This record gives sequence, structure tokens and C-alpha cells, in this order.
Amino acid sequence: MTTVGERFINSLQDGRTVWLDNEKVENVAAHPAFQGTLNTLRQLFDTLNDPETRDRVGFQSPKTGEYVHNAYLVPTSMDDIKRRTVAFELWDRRTHGVMSRLSEYARSLVTGWYAARERYQVFDRHFAEKITEYYEEARDHHRFVTTALLDPQIDRSKGPSEQKDPDAFLRIVRKTEDGVILRGAKMIATAAPYTHDFLVYPFHRIQQGDLEHAHMMIIPANTPGLHIVCRESFSSEQAEDHPISSRYDEMDAILLFDDAFVPWERVFLHDNPEAVWQLRMDETANSLAYHSTVVRLLVKLEFVAGVAFAIADVIGANHHLHVQEKLGEIVIQIETIRALLHASEAGARPDEFGTWLPDLTPIETARNLGPRYYPRAIEILQQIGAGGFIQVPSKIEQIHGELAGLIRKYYRGAKADAESRIRLFKLAWDLIGSPLGSRHELYERFYLGDPVRTYANQYLNCKKERLEQRLEDFWKRIRQKEDTPGERKPTLSI
Repeated sequence: MTTVGERFINSLQDGRTVWLDNEKVENVAAHPAFQGTLNTLRQLFDTLNDPETRDRVGFQSPKTGEYVHNAYLVPTSMDDIKRRTVAFELWDRRTHGVMSRLSEYARSLVTGWYAARERYQVFDRHFAEKITEYYEEARDHHRFVTTALLDPQIDRSKGPSEQKDPDAFLRIVRKTEDGVILRGAKMIATAAPYTHDFLVYPFHRIQQGDLEHAHMMIIPANTPGLHIVCRESFSSEQAEDHPISSRYDEMDAILLFDDAFVPWERVFLHDNPEAVWQLRMDETANSLAYHSTVVRLLVKLEFVAGVAFAIADVIGANHHLHVQEKLGEIVIQIETIRALLHASEAGARPDEFGTWLPDLTPIETARNLGPRYYPRAIEILQQIGAGGFIQVPSKIEQIHGELAGLIRKYYRGAKADAESRIRLFKLAWDLIGSPLGSRHELYERFYLGDPVRTYANQYLNCKKERLEQRLEDFWKRIRQKEDTPGERKPTLSI
């Protein structure tokens, strides 16, 4: 009997059209650029088979009896929230938080929409039926899911319908009895080459008159007319010299729809900007999905901190006060995110459908801190290792070459032999200086969207009345004191 991981790898040979380096990839599972990542994913999926991990990662499907991922668990209690956290954390720790789209995020969106399906019946009487069918299929067949929400950077000064080329942004160009025809593009689909399904809908609000761009669909990766165009691969076949890049390059891609056909059962909302925006902002789905991103952020910051601590220790720099101050800053980052994660879980409450949701306010706070915390943590790591990052041989194997004696003498650290020090600095370089490391810094800065807008939204969405009442209470007390008979009023003098 094949394992869940083996079935996942085998499922990728489904006729999808993936492009890399100007060539069509005939077999994603066999292509060298994806080998390290797919091997990592296979191992993660196999945790659902392993008796040591399956109860922490998943639950038994009510239909098949097979263990399925807890991202598909609809939480009906505080314990269920914690079960989801444990599953996210296990996968994140096995990838050190550097794989941002392990499918928990998009799967959690699907779970949230399914849990809140009655909310959208007013917009489409078939919504509940469609999302239930998809949720159960995705859950029981271990569907790997990601999002593709943004529009191409062609002309950001204009909206979808104002573009010179009407096909610049993804739109429905024709409807048939069986489904819709799509033309246009979506970006950025992280993990696209090995995704089963894409959640496709507008990231920004669509105007009421702009119907052809107002849709929400879940589109299979092997849809005819869909081209998955990958960026340059940052993967490496040299696992010793590139321990992160060789295992965890998720790959990002642009989706090009060239008259792609999507059947009606995969079209969940259409021609309704208000319905699509409500779904985009759905609290049930977003609370469950955003929760998973905070777990990953915490794990990732802890990993960077561990590397920074080790480097400071190995080169004997951790006794310097300025180094301790910088390392303390990363500790404060970690403990802040940890506290916000705990606060979100402690504040969990059921919604109107009985689904327990983490408190969204501390989640959004943690997510907004991430784009500032992670680049700063990487900067601190750069400052501590300093020139040591470029004082390593090109290959670790040189430790055993003709210059082995000299390398062992001059590449050692205060508390480590040369080989251990070289391996540590190569690992750190993969985080701060490699193409994949640079991609991660860019990703953490912008994966939430415009950081200015997300900060502004936190202000717009906060409960300002409570804070404004503090000022009103202040003035009220002042007035009461001034109106007290016989009380001497203070005077100001210069």
C-alpha cells in the first residue's frame, strides 16, 4: 500500500502545464529543480501514516477513516484550536518555518468557507453544496491548495476595467452551459508547480459595475489552457553547501489563463463584487488561515535566532554587550509573537455557526509585525556574522582536500572545529545571502500585501470607541472636580 506522500508525488503527473527556463516540464515529480522540495513534502505527508505523528498532525476522516490534515479540522472547541496549532507547528518545525505555503493556509480558508457556508447562500443558492463537495474531496484526497490573488504589475495606476488591454487582469470572457472561459493572469502562486488546486479571487475590492472580474473559483492545476510559468529556480543539488536551498525552495509562479475552461461546480461566486469581497474578508476563514501563518512566523524567527546564537557563540562574540543587545532584540521579537499567538488562542470564541475561532486582533497584530521583524532579524544575523560569511571555502568537501590541514587550522572558531564552523556559516548564508534567502526577505515584507495599508487597516478596524472613552472619562473627571463647591482651583504661575 502506498503512503500518503507517495500518492501525493504520483498525483502530480496529471497533465498540468508547467514552464521553467523556457521549457515545458513534462514530469514535475522527476525534474531536478523540484526534487528537494518534493522530497520534503513527501516526508511531511507521510506524517499522516506514521503512528508516532498522525494523531498530532491529523484526524480520521468521517468518510474514509484515513488520517487527514488538521487544517481541514473545523474547530468546535478550544481543544480543536490547539490541535490545529500542534499540526501546524510540527510541519513548520520540520521545515524551520522557511516553507510559507505548506497548504495549511489555503486549506484553512477552504475549511472556514465550508464552516460558514450558510453565510453565502443569499448570493448563490448552490454555494453551500459546492463548497461542501469540494471541502470533502480536498480533505479526503489530501489536496494541496494554494492561492493566486494578485494581478500583474502592468499599470498599478488603473483598475481592472481601466487597463488598455482588457485581458490584462483575469476575467470571465464567456459563459457556457457547462462553465466559464477565463482569460488573463494571476500572481503570485507560491508552490504552484505541485499544487492540486488554486484559490482564485480578487485581493482588492472590485467596483460594483465591474462584474467580469468579480468571481471566486477553485481551479485545478491541470486545467486546459492554464499555463504555470515559474520564476528562476533557487534550488540547489548541493545539499551540504546549500542546506536550505536544496530542500525548501517552494517555487513561485504566474498563472496565465489562455481561454481556460472552468466548470460551474468550481465557480463558487461570480458577477457579484459585494459577495466576493465578503468572502475575501470572511472572519471565519481568515481567523483559521491567519492563525497558521503566526505559528509559522514564530517557528521561523526561532530558527533565525538559533543560528544567530550559534554564530555568536562559535566566534566568541556573545560576550560583547552590543551583540547581546542585538540577540536580545530577536528574543523580544520571539516572545512578542509567542504572546500574541497565545492571546489569540486564549481569546478564541465560537462564531454564529458554532465554529471556534482564534481572536483575530492579536493574530493581525502578529502578522503586521512580521514584515518588520523578519528583515530586522536577518539584519542582526548579518551584523553578527559580518565578514565571516564570505570567509568560507566554496565547498565543504575542501575540508578533506589537499589544503585540509590549513583549512582546519584557519577556518576553526573559538568553540568549534573548522568543519562545524563552515557548515554553520553556509547555513546562515542560505538565510541571508543566497537567492532563496533574498526571496524570503522579500516574501516576508510583502506577502500580506502593502504593509502601509495593513497597518492602516489595523487602525481602521480597531475598537476605537473604547480608547476614545478614556479621553472622555478624563474630561468628565476634570469637570466634576472643577464643579465641586468650595474646592480651591489650582492656578498656573510663571
